[in-house]
Amino acid sequence: MKWFLILSFLMCLNDEIIIFDKDNNTQKWYITNDTVMGGVSNSSVKINDKGNLVFSGRVSTENNGGFAMTKMSTVINLNNQHSKIILRVKGDDKQYQLRLKSDESQRYSYVQAFRTNKQEQEIVLPLKGFYPAFRGRKLSFGNFSANQIKEVAVLIGNKKDEKFSLEIIKIAIQ
Repeated sequence: MKWFLILSFLMCLNDEIIIFDKDNNTQKWYITNDTVMGGVSNSSVKINDKGNLVFSGRVSTENNGGFAMTKMSTVINLNNQHSKIILRVKGDDKQYQLRLKSDESQRYSYVQAFRTNKQEQEIVLPLKGFYPAFRGRKLSFGNFSANQIKEVAVLIGNKKDEKFSLEIIKIAIQ
């Protein structure tokens, strides 16, 4: 009984929620490009031979476009101990956004930008740093403070024509 209590206590110390990694990669990721509004950007997602998610494609500003996004629906219940999202990625020296929704009917997202390099890197994004935005415009109400996440998305939209490739190794909440 003593060992059970000690083990239970130690497990509570690491209250990490894995959203994606090579051992947890069966979620369905969807693509939403600027084609929904007349643009011509294209992108794809696939699981590579290492079990990592690769989001890649070409962003075009033609026809007033300029973004590509992959997203997945989920239900993640947060507690007071959860304060940050940890990304482990290998990128291409470009800026991306991690986007969260706390309700599937929300039209806006909570957004935080991150820059990649060509090495594998760990990026820490505080949950309280995610600000509300809709169609590229910051909204005038509070930053993320919900107790649930219903959608996770990665978007690239740097207002220029560019090819991109982002390898996502892990997404976790701590």
